[in-house]
Amino acid sequence: MADADRPVTLAAIAGAHGVRGEVRLKLFGEGAEALRAFSVFDAGTSKLTLKSVRPANQGAVATFAEVTDRSAAEALRGTVLTVPRSALPPLGEGEYYHHDLIGLPAVSTDGRAIGTVVAVENFGAGDILEIEKPAEAGKKPARFMVPMNARAVPAWDADGVTVDAAFVE
Repeated sequence: MADADRPVTLAAIAGAHGVRGEVRLKLFGEGAEALRAFSVFDAGTSKLTLKSVRPANQGAVATFAEVTDRSAAEALRGTVLTVPRSALPPLGEGEYYHHDLIGLPAVSTDGRAIGTVVAVENFGAGDILEIEKPAEAGKKPARFMVPMNARAVPAWDADGVTVDAAFVE
């Protein structure tokens, strides 16, 4: 399993909403409902206690016990809300958290080291791994994308991902 204390970013405060201390959130997870599973978030050097959250536009609107007026809400703009990895629900067979894949080394099925997973994207048709190849002298490192499915990525674990050689650029 990934480092249990590693912080996982679930949302960021985009600004104030109204005059009573509500904040607009940009979500990085499964939506406003998923935030309800957590009562306290790490917010930089402080903690925020969730009182309520509801979906709104592309994100959510939340109320935290420690934020009581618009000025306090505005002061939190840009603050990321995290929880420790250990606080996330356990995974089922074949499931993964994007957070756990980022930073893993990638190897091809023919045994070659091909780079590092730098992002997990989803443009609507399923997850896609973005892999950065090692930089060649004098050049920027190249990146390529691979669909996160059983054919392209036959195996992954806490030590790395294996990419079918046919999908390596």
